[in-house]
Amino acid sequence: MTESSPKISTIGRSIVRRAVPAAFRAVDAVAPPLAAAWAYRLWFRLPPPARVAPAVDEGIRELLGEPFEVGLRGRRIRGWVWGEGPVVYLVHGWSGHAEQLRPLVRHLLEHGLKVIAFDGLSHGHSDAGEHGPTSSDAVELGRSLDAVAARFGPARAVVAHSMGALSTLLALRDGWLATERLVLIAPVEGVPDFLERFRALLRFGPRTERRLVARAERRTGYRISALDVGGLARQLHPRPDLLVVHDLDDRETPHGPSARLVAGWPGAQLYSSVGQGHRRIIADAAVGGAVARFAARLPVEPSLHGGEVPQPIARLGAQESSVA
Repeated sequence: MTESSPKISTIGRSIVRRAVPAAFRAVDAVAPPLAAAWAYRLWFRLPPPARVAPAVDEGIRELLGEPFEVGLRGRRIRGWVWGEGPVVYLVHGWSGHAEQLRPLVRHLLEHGLKVIAFDGLSHGHSDAGEHGPTSSDAVELGRSLDAVAARFGPARAVVAHSMGALSTLLALRDGWLATERLVLIAPVEGVPDFLERFRALLRFGPRTERRLVARAERRTGYRISALDVGGLARQLHPRPDLLVVHDLDDRETPHGPSARLVAGWPGAQLYSSVGQGHRRIIADAAVGGAVARFAARLPVEPSLHGGEVPQPIARLGAQESSVA
């Protein structure tokens, strides 16, 4: 595989700087328990957070909407609410935060929707999670979403970016969250795919892998094989209406799995852009309009079905934005 997931790209840069793969392979060869512990820390370690403006500043409060807090196992999840009407939850991805999703808010408000965004534990303005301020995982983000949903109730739509897609599907299957519509923007494939890429990057052997997987499964309470977007999607009954938004030039999460997800989800739609990459796509006006129309039960054009992406229809040429 040549594409890299958001976590792999971040971890890969960290390893180049701080953990030379040759050194890791040497530890793997002579001390698999130590190699597994090292790999475990790298796997779940959040990169340094992007700069987030102080939550107490009144100007930021006006920009972000009305603040709220909910509790989860003695920790506080912080978020913001805009507008009135049917509820739409916005879910960030790995090492993300609610402010990244603000470009979508205006479009949703124009359609009379109530928008709720939050920072998962160990992200943004929320408290550190169970494993400290620099460590998190998809399950913890899903539980954060579930705690917010328990406060605000069923959704008209949930809009999730990147790893947030996996967390959202977990909350839909196992938690309080319920939604009529689901929008996945540049979704990851899931943890099995990540493990394969992680193994290729560090080149650890089966003894280290067994120990690493055991530690990861004890941490999350889920088998690695269960944390897969396609597999979770097949277990949802009933399935919400689905829109998947993905850029053909995304270098962090490949477009192909999104096309396959749509092909296997009856009635699902695929909206493909070009030139926006993995993060800029969130701020694109055309994408924001399509997401809001879908959440408002309005037609989205072009609406693509199945695995093959027609050309040039799918290449929407969305506008550039300043969001990295």
